[in-house]
Amino acid sequence: MPRKLSINTFKQFRDVVYSFRFSRIIFTALDLDLFNAMGARTWTIAQLSKRIHTSQRGLDILCRNLASSGLLVKVQVGYEISPFAKAYLQKSSKNFRGDYLTLMQRQWQEWSRLTEVVTSGIPVDGQEPETPEYRRSFSRAMHHRSQEPAQQVAKQISMKSSRSFLDLGGGPGTYALAFIQHNPKLQATVMDRPAALEVARTLAKKSSAESRLSFQSANFIDDNIPGKYDIVWYSNVLHIYSPSENLRVFKKIKRALKPGGRLLIQDTFLQDVQGLRPLESNLFAVTMLLYTETGNTYSLPAVRSWLHKAGLSRTRLIRLKEGTGDWEGQILEARLPVSS
Repeated sequence: MPRKLSINTFKQFRDVVYSFRFSRIIFTALDLDLFNAMGARTWTIAQLSKRIHTSQRGLDILCRNLASSGLLVKVQVGYEISPFAKAYLQKSSKNFRGDYLTLMQRQWQEWSRLTEVVTSGIPVDGQEPETPEYRRSFSRAMHHRSQEPAQQVAKQISMKSSRSFLDLGGGPGTYALAFIQHNPKLQATVMDRPAALEVARTLAKKSSAESRLSFQSANFIDDNIPGKYDIVWYSNVLHIYSPSENLRVFKKIKRALKPGGRLLIQDTFLQDVQGLRPLESNLFAVTMLLYTETGNTYSLPAVRSWLHKAGLSRTRLIRLKEGTGDWEGQILEARLPVSS
């Protein structure tokens, strides 16, 4: 996604509006379970259309477009699945991102309700209670999204002198696992809702660092944060809540930090005075409108002001290596004075 989008001609307008086409083509392939059906063999259109119960004309046009985007490979007699699709879109692969694909498919439908949500101000699931199964699936999807960024971040943020780490709202615990893997003396706690922690526990069992990871079930918006920590990690949580809710959480984090402790915030921040850039940050605010009651995306000065009000005024911006980490590759750090 480009950091900036400018529409000054009708052609540019048309190109932006029609950018949904490849998304719809990919979702149709997922709906048809095409990538799993193809396996590792080469298929003619006639063979594949019989396998997945489609018209040959429709499948031919679909596969041509999938090949032009690199998800399929055109060979003399038909099509094969690409290495990328084989790695991430087939259930037989260890890197299969099934829950994340399900999340994206569900969002295709829910984004079509944006006009309704803008009008009412009520998120798409505002009238429906969240089920534990949804939370488990969402947590697995967030693990799929965060696997590579977590490893990249853990390699660049020094925690050598720290012993205790809290992943606040950590969901599947992907970042907590990455940090303890790179810091052998670090003990970590993941705090979230019970269904999310079920996923975190399952993932932790696959790690050699499992013994250094613990779990705390809590609603940290309403509950206090028990314990004292050298580091509190607040990643992709800030945007879920309103300014007043985040301020309330920051005050609780201050009480949970040891003297000299650090709060590390990873999120997508608006970068310009007008609050229009980067483009992805503004688009993600729409996601928050669709799925949360109070969420939004915020500027660095705004977040720093909340930290200051909470008593965490010593802040600095940590810039990661270009192309690494999540969002724009920036971590906002707030440190509690040693004498606090």
